[in-house]
Parts: sequence; C-alpha cells; structure tokens
Amino acid sequence: MPTIEVSAETYEKIKDQLAANERVDISSLDDLVGKCFFFRTVTYHMVGRVTRLIGRMVELENASWVADAGRFMNAIKDGVLKEVEPVGQWFVNLDTVTDFGPWLHDLPKDQK
Repeated sequence: MPTIEVSAETYEKIKDQLAANERVDISSLDDLVGKCFFFRTVTYHMVGRVTRLIGRMVELENASWVADAGRFMNAIKDGVLKEVEPVGQWFVNLDTVTDFGPWLHDLPKDQK
C-alpha cells in the first residue's frame, strides 16, 4: 500500500474527510476476517481484529473489553475510549451481539 507523509497540521485538516470515505463492505460473516470492529453485546462491549470464525463465534486478536466508551459518537469517530482493558485473544458469541461497526483506529494497547 502506498504511503505519504503530511504535516500534523495538514492531517488535522483532512482526517475527518479520510475517515468519512472509509467504508467496510460486509456481504457475509467471512468478510469480517482481518478487519477491526467495535462489538456491542447484550451485556458488554469489545473491540478487536477478527482473525477467524468458529461456528457462531468470532475470534479476536488484540481485543479489549470496553468498560466505558465515553460519548459513543466521539469514541467511534476519534477512537478515544474512556475506560478500556486489553485482553489479547478473545472470543465473542455472535448470538449475543446486538450490533457492531468498523473500528477505524489503532486498537487499544494500554489499560485505562
């Protein structure tokens, strides 16, 4: 993938336009593999990269339990979570997922 370097000032001016143009196309559950998502289940929230599907389970790598996302729109737009616990590998039962969306930011690495 080609890369370009821009100043921090230029990045701040265009970052919202870049994120708005990123769209994740999901036609089947297999399309989840390799992409990062924010999952909301009946009782908890997780963020991580899907590595594989096992029946009705998704395996996540670099996963984190999100205890408090803060203002939800800001969390999704800016990738800033108020309280988060990285757990590494994790499995989510799709039968408990109420909704999910693409996570277009770096996955959390630190507890906060």
